[in-house]
Amino acid sequence: MGLRMQTYFPKSDAVSDEDVRWYIVDAGGKVLGRLATQIAAVLRGKHHPTFTPHADLGFRVAVINADKVVVTGNKAEQKTYFRHSGYPGGDKYRTFNEQMELNPEVIIRRAVKGMLPKNRLGDKLIKKLKVYSGPNHPHQAQQPQVLDV
Repeated sequence: MGLRMQTYFPKSDAVSDEDVRWYIVDAGGKVLGRLATQIAAVLRGKHHPTFTPHADLGFRVAVINADKVVVTGNKAEQKTYFRHSGYPGGDKYRTFNEQMELNPEVIIRRAVKGMLPKNRLGDKLIKKLKVYSGPNHPHQAQQPQVLDV
């Protein structure tokens, strides 16, 4: 009989406060879709050797300069953001440019959320994303690592 190897699966509750790692991403001049895929991969922990599909490994991302993110082609005029008031006929639409003027954080948050799992894990991971319009953020105390995307 051969030697049996077992695969190590880290548990979500095994992540302590010391294991939490912050990444700072500068969105200035970056293309929205490419940026969102890389942020989603970091939130899930796919860049780490102990990646486990069903667990939160303790990675956090803070995005700065969200108001400087760009899209390619005609998406600035054609891409729409939908929301609903909850009442009949309560459809509300905004273009990318209108959303950038009103609340640019929503653009990055929605793009990343669409690339996370559609289950409880995805709901938990999107809360680990912090998005800021300008260059200032309150995450200096955690000694963040700058993610070069």
